[in-house]
Amino acid sequence: MGNFKLLAHPWWVNLLLLVPLVAYFLFRREKPQLTSRELLTSAMFALSFGFVEGAVAIYLGVAVGLLSGHAGLLANVARLSADLHGQQSQPLNYLPPALLRIEVFREAASMLILLSVAIEQKRGERFAVFLWIFALWDIGYYAALWTMIRWPYSPTSPDVLFFIPVLWTSQVWFPILISILTVAVVLLTRHRGRMT
Repeated sequence: MGNFKLLAHPWWVNLLLLVPLVAYFLFRREKPQLTSRELLTSAMFALSFGFVEGAVAIYLGVAVGLLSGHAGLLANVARLSADLHGQQSQPLNYLPPALLRIEVFREAASMLILLSVAIEQKRGERFAVFLWIFALWDIGYYAALWTMIRWPYSPTSPDVLFFIPVLWTSQVWFPILISILTVAVVLLTRHRGRMT
């Protein structure tokens, strides 16, 4: 843990740590009415979508030459991780402008997909379901990457979180911590069934 970094970049990304806290106070007062079935089916969607996102990240790495094949997979990911640690903007140099544009639109489409599932809920549950799905999607993404290519190597592995509206970077522990806390908040504050 000698390379532990507390803050994400840019500075305002760190404000995401407030999401589980704000959600806790909102949901504690007006408990989201979510059944176990709703949580389970949305969790299946989120984790599956996280796996798809992980596969896309690997395909993108192969497309730009970072992951040249299964034999070199781990060495190339380690090289990218080292580059990220040294220079926060380095990943942009790996992506041709056309692929960077596609990546930005893919990220936007991913957020719309997550929102579309949450929007189908009753008004009081939309935010809780969105946070639930987003958090599990993020956990599923890192679990898929680790399962397929054994990356991240540790919670302190640096990562690019988003490209919208600018490059967001942090160590892997940061988004995973926010996601775990968010999942815990939804589980602890929800009403266990729908009121009729």
